[in-house]
Amino acid sequence: MPLDKTWQLIAGSAVAGLALSVAAVAAAGPWDSGQRKAERDSAASWGLTGGADHGDGPGSGDLPQAAPSAPGVLGGIGPGAARAQSAPAAPASAGGLAAVLKPLLADPALGTARTASVVDTATGQVLYESGARDAMTPASTVKIATAAAVLAALGPEHRIRTTVAPGASPGQIVLVGGGDPSLTAKKKSPAGSGGSLVALAADTAQALKAAGTATVTLGYDDSLYAGPARHPIGVNPNIAPVTALAADEGRPDESTSGPVDRAEDPSRDAARAFRTLLAERGIEVTGEPARAKAAAGVQPLAVTLSTPIAGLVERMLTNSDNDIAEALARQTALASGRPASFEGAEKAVTERLTALGVDTAGSRFADGSGLNRADRISAGLLTGLLVKAADPQRPELRPVLTGLPVAGFTGTLKARNAGSSPAAGLLRAKTGTLTGVNSLSGTVVDPSGRLLAFAFLTANSPGPEGAEKALDKLAAAVATAS
Repeated sequence: MPLDKTWQLIAGSAVAGLALSVAAVAAAGPWDSGQRKAERDSAASWGLTGGADHGDGPGSGDLPQAAPSAPGVLGGIGPGAARAQSAPAAPASAGGLAAVLKPLLADPALGTARTASVVDTATGQVLYESGARDAMTPASTVKIATAAAVLAALGPEHRIRTTVAPGASPGQIVLVGGGDPSLTAKKKSPAGSGGSLVALAADTAQALKAAGTATVTLGYDDSLYAGPARHPIGVNPNIAPVTALAADEGRPDESTSGPVDRAEDPSRDAARAFRTLLAERGIEVTGEPARAKAAAGVQPLAVTLSTPIAGLVERMLTNSDNDIAEALARQTALASGRPASFEGAEKAVTERLTALGVDTAGSRFADGSGLNRADRISAGLLTGLLVKAADPQRPELRPVLTGLPVAGFTGTLKARNAGSSPAAGLLRAKTGTLTGVNSLSGTVVDPSGRLLAFAFLTANSPGPEGAEKALDKLAAAVATAS
């Protein structure tokens, strides 16, 4: 039987089996690969990581505590929900909350510009706002918008495919990138169930051997993305070149998060890693991997699937992962029929958020990660998205909430509002840090049991340490005001 026909038969069986596997995963739901696992997984939880200028803070070397259960954090969602206590306090009035927050917002450590919004997620009632419609540079809090947009576009259970297909030349196979940011060349995926080059190589080798093929040439295709691969900030340890094919985020070491110098060409390096994995499984790859296209109309020889979108969103938010953020912005563009570029993603994210019914006037989503200072977003937009994510009628958006770091326990909030802070374990929030820019947005359960959404955006702060402490005081005040 001709080699290409044999490959098609093998691939057809593999795809049928893959469909059954995907159905089983979908039935189980995406949550096991997301925040609940991330809170147990040191690779996903214990490092202070993320956007530019996210460095180690006080207490960052402390041993991690056990994360609180989801009900304790999300207990304010839904009518009648209340914090477990003998006598819930009366809800804070808008006037009472303003009296508490106004003097805290006046702290010079917050810089020369500061905006705020606090909203009851159950009713949509605005409890406090100050400049809530003013567009500010959000830094990494823009990842809340990226998360909402991709979940609205693709849903929480969608998985990104990386495939191997016969090439256009005889004896050639092509590794085709789909933009999976969880793709790894490690034997054990640091992101839980995710795309695995190891498994992909094993399945590819099996298919080739079944076809009587032991020697191939290897091409790789990263053409799914358009425009420049390099982020506008240039070479930076906080982000790799944004390509549709990258293993382990282009990290040359064993790190799984945080700043580190990245590979100049993650696509080529992923292909080289795949070549090595094939060789270990008895398939000889002649020559260097080179960019190529798969043959037209052929079935893939093998497929590996990413962590579900819900898990990617949660990991992105918990660790402030810039590489995942840019990948998810491009997936939003692809799902919206836009080019998978910075410009296409900007238009697609704006369209998706507008369709959700939030006010995007004055906003700009120049990137998905918040590293670009051209980003503009308002405190009111952030709380609006958090209210949407808490809406029982929009369960597909729930990972926006469950992925937020837990104060005193996980991700970029592990050392903030920790210990004896009244907000520890009750506050979930996304941090944002660029030089002179500090922000914090998330949810908190107040003394009456309400789940409140808040956002504080500041600019021109004299230093990150003082600004972060001032933001933490604001968030704790929302948690305790009654």
